[in-house]
Amino acid sequence: MNRAVKIGIASTGSALLVLGGIGAYNVVQAMSPGATGSAEPKMARSFDPAAVSSEPPSDTKAVALTRTFLSSWSKHQLDGAASETDSPTVAASALRGYADGLHVQTLAFKKIVSAGPSTVTAGATKVTFDVTAQVAGGTWTYSSAVAVRQSTDGRLAVHWNNSVLYPGLGDDQSLTAGKLPAGTSTTRVVASDGKTDLARFSSLSDIVATIRKNAAPAGGTTGTGVAVVGAGGEGLKTLRVFAKGKDRVIRTTIDASLQAVAENAVTDPHLQDKPAGTVALDWRTGHILALAHTGADGDIAINGIKSPGSTIKILTSAALFDQAGLTPNSPAPCTDSITANSQLFHNDSGVTANPGSTLAQAFAVSCNTAFIKDGFHYLVHDGNASALHDEAVNVFGMGSWSIGGGVATTDPSIPADVEGGDQAAQFIGQGRVTATPLFMASVAATVRGVGFKQPVILPGQDQAGAPRPISARTAGYLQSMMRTVATSGTAAPRLGGLAGVGAKTGTAEEGDHTNGWLTAYNSDIAVAALVEGGSSGVDSAGYIVRHLLTGT
Repeated sequence: MNRAVKIGIASTGSALLVLGGIGAYNVVQAMSPGATGSAEPKMARSFDPAAVSSEPPSDTKAVALTRTFLSSWSKHQLDGAASETDSPTVAASALRGYADGLHVQTLAFKKIVSAGPSTVTAGATKVTFDVTAQVAGGTWTYSSAVAVRQSTDGRLAVHWNNSVLYPGLGDDQSLTAGKLPAGTSTTRVVASDGKTDLARFSSLSDIVATIRKNAAPAGGTTGTGVAVVGAGGEGLKTLRVFAKGKDRVIRTTIDASLQAVAENAVTDPHLQDKPAGTVALDWRTGHILALAHTGADGDIAINGIKSPGSTIKILTSAALFDQAGLTPNSPAPCTDSITANSQLFHNDSGVTANPGSTLAQAFAVSCNTAFIKDGFHYLVHDGNASALHDEAVNVFGMGSWSIGGGVATTDPSIPADVEGGDQAAQFIGQGRVTATPLFMASVAATVRGVGFKQPVILPGQDQAGAPRPISARTAGYLQSMMRTVATSGTAAPRLGGLAGVGAKTGTAEEGDHTNGWLTAYNSDIAVAALVEGGSSGVDSAGYIVRHLLTGT
């Protein structure tokens, strides 16, 4: 036996409108003069959008028309609902898209109340309501609103746009329910362990965003829910999740533990909040294990292009070994000053003159005049000073690197066409010579690994090669000299006592201040650090490098 179902109407004007599926009740709030306290408004079928009144309709009339509109919508009488709008053809199509895209089974509306004059649609009254929709995968509940306008002859209409379906929905957007579309699932950029989300590290925020945008994720399963899709069907935003899928991941080469150390290292109190950047590499593979920076000028670890100071003496020494046949025992007189191409050069304070020093001894104390004398004498021929450039490109892989994931890095520069005083200044990392911590970490890695491995942040990323491998002879000479720097030379105050460490410090003049550099390696990693405004390499960058080499 059929039984009538009564729906109570609260004094606030709330009503419940339901569309039942097969075997379900159809329940619609009856519309009558007594229900609203006034006659039912004129229908919108003859509403003229070109003759809109500037006077908003009354709350009572706006709510009454909204109920009529929602009643038709709830019963799937979509053309009838669309006829209550000021754009029936567009509305009918959108309402069908809503029903089809969400696979609506039942639709109910409640709390239909006036919110007064609309602040978005001029001359309209805003009416809010709550929606409960049984859609593919589950129940979706949300709040929405319409703006009701009236024409100059008093006829009413719901002002149509896609936000009637869901707040903020664009005209070229639609809704879908069930299996969530591509673009709405979460993609996490993770460390080499496959688990640690790199978004937790502040230094990597921009890099993570870039990789997420450009690299292909792996794995993951699609969840179910409700989503906004674009005109091409691409997922734009997830609105409701019924069953969560498994996140897709992009695995990087970053070592989560070492990255945490690097993040702390660049804020070491000894640096006094000076901008700093550091990069650590696996010297066997070229994989970037950690990358951290501070400062307001971007990521100086991979884009801080500065004169590298005396760390470039690793390259100068390599060129002297490879192209001039020198050895660590070759003479390299360390004088207080020297003039080359009419430019006067001097040593940093604390460097004691030693006219009888060898190249290895000059390297250990970082004597500028010794490297200018030997470099200018052996590597500049008839005004051609391209030897250092050639060594950097052919042996140490200097060039335009792609580390993966669309992450941009700034290329180092050791020009082949230097002239004047720059022909001498290049040998001590000044003049037109520039580098980044990423490049200087790679220089140390090439020495320790006896071969260049281009740095990458994504495993499997293509790695550019160097035209010529570093010779075992040259690598052995450099390892011996860098070991002395760490044990008893300029890096000893920070790195002395650490097993298997080789290093080179650098202090570069820039304007009215200096920048501190240090690059080093141990049995596991190669690392470089830059501190802008550092008084010396060992007393600024040295603290960062020690943290990374010790993992503390």
